[in-house]
Amino acid sequence: MDDDKIVELYLSRNEEAITQTANKYGSALRNIAYGILYDRECAEECENDAYLQTWNLIPPHEPRTYLFAFVGRIVRHIALDVCKMNRRQKRYAVYSELTKEMHECIPSASNTEDEIDAKYLSESINKFLEGCSKQQQNVFVRRYWYFDSVENIAARYGFSQSKVKTMLFRMRADLKKHLQDGGYDV
Repeated sequence: MDDDKIVELYLSRNEEAITQTANKYGSALRNIAYGILYDRECAEECENDAYLQTWNLIPPHEPRTYLFAFVGRIVRHIALDVCKMNRRQKRYAVYSELTKEMHECIPSASNTEDEIDAKYLSESINKFLEGCSKQQQNVFVRRYWYFDSVENIAARYGFSQSKVKTMLFRMRADLKKHLQDGGYDV
């Protein structure tokens, strides 16, 4: 079933919408959560919580052409919240490692003005990625959106782990320069 029809089911408050979303995107959503938490049970809970939040957010939103991105963002945020809670409880998570990597090139929000600038920061990062090769974009998104490990990215694209690490290192350096040139203090 295509996304437009699934969204119509949500809008008509038909519970079949959740079933259709799970059939179409369930495994990808679990993979996003698992990439952050490395815990299958927690990933499944995040997936189920994402369906509930999607149910509550449609309407007013109508993500007819971007349903996966819409639900993917929800499950990602839920998993990050679980990860933060686990971190407070002194449990290990890959999220901390990736945060350190990106902290080198992206300014952190320290006040309300910075939070307002987050939209412009997002646009600037998107513009940076548009200037990268498709290969670089894929590696960057797999690492920092899906939280894939370097090993998984290397296997997925047939690269050595060294190549992936080097590519990410150079992209972070280029992103840092791009942001600095755009007026961001990094």
